[in-house]
Amino acid sequence: MEKKCINITGLFKAGPYSHAVEAGGMLFLSGTVPVDPQSGQPVAGDIRESTARVLENIKLILEAAGSSLEQVVKASVYLTDMADFGAMNEVYKTYFTANEPARTCVAVKELPGKFSVEIEVIALKK
Repeated sequence: MEKKCINITGLFKAGPYSHAVEAGGMLFLSGTVPVDPQSGQPVAGDIRESTARVLENIKLILEAAGSSLEQVVKASVYLTDMADFGAMNEVYKTYFTANEPARTCVAVKELPGKFSVEIEVIALKK
């Protein structure tokens, strides 16, 4: 099976990894954090704004790779405070209105960069 690494010019990346990898007709996206792709700066705001920025970044990566949010089959959400679950979920559900993917949400002690949320997804390649 062949794999293709996908990186989006200008989108934040904090280490030796790809934004996504395509293999076997699937896209595996790395954990994505709330960084504005225009400025390269972390989003200042509450969990709602952070979640929206993460999902917009995921949408950007998926579209560049030839897919979309509608093709997401699995999402993993990492929160540093489970008290943010309700607010995160309010925003999350506006991005997945049909064909809701399977999802895991876990609380973690901390995330690199002191972010409050990180999301990774697996999607079908269109």
